[in-house]
Amino acid sequence: MTVLCVNIDHVATLREARKISEPDPVAAALICELAGAAGITLHVREDRRHAKERDLELLMRLAKTRINLEMAAAESMLPIALKYRPHQVTLVPERREEVTTEGGLDVAGNLARIESVTNALQDAGIRVSLFITPDENQIAAAAETGAEFIELHTGCYCNAKDEETLRHELESLVRGARIAQDLGLRVNAGHGLNYRNVRPVALIEGMEDLNIGHSIIAHAVFVGLERAVKEMLILIR
Repeated sequence: MTVLCVNIDHVATLREARKISEPDPVAAALICELAGAAGITLHVREDRRHAKERDLELLMRLAKTRINLEMAAAESMLPIALKYRPHQVTLVPERREEVTTEGGLDVAGNLARIESVTNALQDAGIRVSLFITPDENQIAAAAETGAEFIELHTGCYCNAKDEETLRHELESLVRGARIAQDLGLRVNAGHGLNYRNVRPVALIEGMEDLNIGHSIIAHAVFVGLERAVKEMLILIR
């Protein structure tokens, strides 16, 4: 069954806009859990521009559901993951100038480095997911690393401007999920999913976690965080 993992990065972004202590992304995570979210996603960047190590530390102490740490596939980030041991680490591409994660990880072009980071995390009992586009070469490379999961980048699907493009991008996601499963990978998805476009992705055979953040936090401005999470859950289920 497809489940919802709420990405609380955008709460951290709002906090950092004023460089103060509120809103607290950890408090937001606990509300999301109470509303029915199956997991919490947090991206600790190398430059710590949004989420902080403190946020991850408190989440690991207080949260009752799964914690998915997004981070760059960099040796410098390994000590943080190994210190706090989240349930899952999702390796993502990271550029200092981007507002949010753009595109998928180039696993095929960086196979040795990503395999090394993956092995180090798995040796510590942390399961690994790779955030990639639904490209057959990238999926095959992801399988070579030994990672358990991929997370399909849904940005192109979410940004489609017409029905033909939308249909094409959805077919790419369906095909990518099937190829991944045939290679023994489990499949998650995320990036840009919202209340209007989430259902077809949730219905992809074998889909497990949907990582959704911005649309839920944006909707919560008007209806509250608990209701925003529950309305998304209705659509996914």
